[in-house]
Amino acid sequence: MKLGYSSKKFGGYLLAFFLLFGILTVASSSAQAQWDRRDRRDDRWERRDDRRNDRNRDRYYGFQTARQQGYSYGLRVGASDAQRGQSYSPQRSRYWRNGTEGYSSSFGNRGQYRQIFRDAFEQGYREGFQRYGYNRRGRDNRWPR
Repeated sequence: MKLGYSSKKFGGYLLAFFLLFGILTVASSSAQAQWDRRDRRDDRWERRDDRRNDRNRDRYYGFQTARQQGYSYGLRVGASDAQRGQSYSPQRSRYWRNGTEGYSSSFGNRGQYRQIFRDAFEQGYREGFQRYGYNRRGRDNRWPR
């Protein structure tokens, strides 16, 4: 009789152990699924942030390109105009009128690129014109005051 009672008791403990083990396994897999969803959501946000950062980097690079291109073209055209004895007029240049030399659609807004290019072009033109207008011919009245 005692043997039957102890085997029932042992079977009860064994059943309780497996029941508890099953509940813990199911609960942990459910928690793991929640973490997987959270990880996927975080990955989506990170990819979105990466794309946004790439666009901002392209725009920054585009504006740097606009400054560099505009300044170098302006310097060259201004020096050429001064050497040929032409009057000071950066707007006469086709580079200033177009304003999109070196532009790529990944740089963002074409109008902003054009404005930055033109500002840099005028600065380069002024410096190129001054350098050759003053140094080669002395002070003359072609430079605007």
